Amino acid sequence: MAALDWERIALDLDRIGHARIPALLRAAECRELSRLYTRPERFRKVVSMERHRFGEGEYKYFGYPLPPLVAALRRAFHPPLARIANAWQQRLGAPERFASSHRDFLARCRAAGQERPTPLLLRYQAGGYNRLHQDLYGEVAFPLQLACLLSRPGEDFEGGEFLLTEQRPRMQSRGEAIDLRRGEGIVFPTRERPVEGTRGHHRAVMRHGVSRVRSGERTALGIIFHDAR
Repeated sequence: MAALDWERIALDLDRIGHARIPALLRAAECRELSRLYTRPERFRKVVSMERHRFGEGEYKYFGYPLPPLVAALRRAFHPPLARIANAWQQRLGAPERFASSHRDFLARCRAAGQERPTPLLLRYQAGGYNRLHQDLYGEVAFPLQLACLLSRPGEDFEGGEFLLTEQRPRMQSRGEAIDLRRGEGIVFPTRERPVEGTRGHHRAVMRHGVSRVRSGERTALGIIFHDAR
């Protein structure tokens, strides 16, 4: 965390709507997290994407206590991301501000009845994909989230690019497909981000997903900072 260039991360989020973080996790850490997928006692809920028409694949929400590495990432990323989020709020003229401590932010979630953890593992087999969506679970939502690829593209799977779309007022949607490497993280907006126009900043609506996996198996970690009802 100390080595991350937060000025560059904030600039990328402002300029292109996402920020890549190479080598966020080591290969051994990716394997360790992937192996948790077969341990049902670590999860509070399993979701079949086909059943809910979210796509094709499966994801599992961790239960509390979170795995130490997941808890550490959530705790460490929150303060610098909160600074970026608060700068965005100021540009948009929105009064809401986010606590610099993730513990304090979770207390706000609990006060709104959001007490269930949202970090998750997502797994896709050949043919799997995730439709474009937003991860909103209640009244309180943190504006940024983090994902990290745990599998090896080109070896464990083919396809499965990370997808982002941006919808600006009175414009057609802009889409982007991002090839992540194993252990690479990506920070992106949960719901919207400020973009500068001729009359100041306005809101661009963001959605994310995963393109079809052509072969193999793809596993990823998602870290959402707000909890769910």
